[in-house]
Amino acid sequence: MLARSQETFQPGATMNALSDLQATLDPSRKSWIESANESTNDFSIQNLPFGIFSDRNNATRRVGVAIGDAIVDLAALEAAGVLNVSKEGVFARDTLNDFISLGRDAWRSVRIQLSSLLARDTATLRDDAALRSKVLVRQADAQLHLPVQIPGYTDFYSSKEHATNVGSMFRDPKNALLPNWSEMPIGYNGRASSVVVSGTPVRRPNGQLKLPDQERPVFGACRKLDIELETGFVIGRGNALGEPIACADAEAHIFGMVLLNDWSARDIQQWEYVPLGPFNAKTFATTISPWIVTLDALEPFRVAQPVQEPQPLAYLRHDGEHAFDISLEVKLRPQQAKQASTIARTNFKYMYWTMAQQLAHHTVSGCNTRVGDLMGSGTISGPAEDSFGSLLELTWNAKKPLALEHGGTRAFIEDGDELILAGWCQGDGYRVGFGTCVGEILPALR
Repeated sequence: MLARSQETFQPGATMNALSDLQATLDPSRKSWIESANESTNDFSIQNLPFGIFSDRNNATRRVGVAIGDAIVDLAALEAAGVLNVSKEGVFARDTLNDFISLGRDAWRSVRIQLSSLLARDTATLRDDAALRSKVLVRQADAQLHLPVQIPGYTDFYSSKEHATNVGSMFRDPKNALLPNWSEMPIGYNGRASSVVVSGTPVRRPNGQLKLPDQERPVFGACRKLDIELETGFVIGRGNALGEPIACADAEAHIFGMVLLNDWSARDIQQWEYVPLGPFNAKTFATTISPWIVTLDALEPFRVAQPVQEPQPLAYLRHDGEHAFDISLEVKLRPQQAKQASTIARTNFKYMYWTMAQQLAHHTVSGCNTRVGDLMGSGTISGPAEDSFGSLLELTWNAKKPLALEHGGTRAFIEDGDELILAGWCQGDGYRVGFGTCVGEILPALR
């Protein structure tokens, strides 16, 4: 069933609509697009994530939904009179922002319509070859683009395991967590302009490095380039300046989730982060996956968050379960290598601070958010060594280099390395997945 924060539509909605929404989560529902029925395909009919695409026959960027090995062109579907939306033309846009701005009732209405159209026993598209040729595009023939215009980007630091590991590495392990960490979701305002979509090459950054045997810093290419395995959530409904979002209401402001790689220059970061936190070590690139998985699609995988001690202050409390059982993995493929090595496996459910708490804390001062704002989870690490979400932890700051499955080792990322993040929720015979979040490292500019 839908969680308490998801139970009702906006005013005017009916119980029939809620029942129709519940039906989109039915694990027994199958699609006439057979690839969507494979238990390991990320894009089942229970998923229906939104993105922006173009293809070899049409360079115009527009809104699509992934289903199996295909993309449903929502602009073409609307033009054919088969898909209804409360405002015309929102699918013929190069970002999702206009559609998202219509609100949760509109998102859910489109989900319900698509789930019905793509269901195995619905003939509307299934039996109309001419219409199918207009509205279905093979994913192999498509190019995926940044799904939203991102007005602002914030990154959090919400994994207790990750924060403990990093604190133990650079401070007394007995005081690994700073006193404020267990009281509020720690975060910093990142750089929205350098958020890029999966597949975009990332150039190794230059900056100031403070070497241990040098009195003053030197300028040069980052020597400790790292990944951070994260998810991100996209704001679907903003708040006015001076009007905080209550923790109990926060999930209603979230459109959906993506995979996120918070590339990090650890040596630049170590020198610059005191006293004001990360700057150039983080601003050179952040990569996100192209498909946004809605919270409605993730609903069956809702689980309890870790126990929080001490109990959070009142404004950070919420009833019920607010974590999600999302399996995550990281692969590394060296340049010229045919195969990638899996270097970490973890799960989003380990996160100490929830998305609702992050958003409530972000806005408690009166900070406003806008549709399309991106909020990074922070590195997602689990309790086991192979579940750490960064090379900093996996190699313990290069003291224990990581052996790759097909030969070679890594302490940190080398030029030409490709990093591949993947994430999915596994249901009974179906999967709700995110696809991949991929980036290849280019050499620094000289």
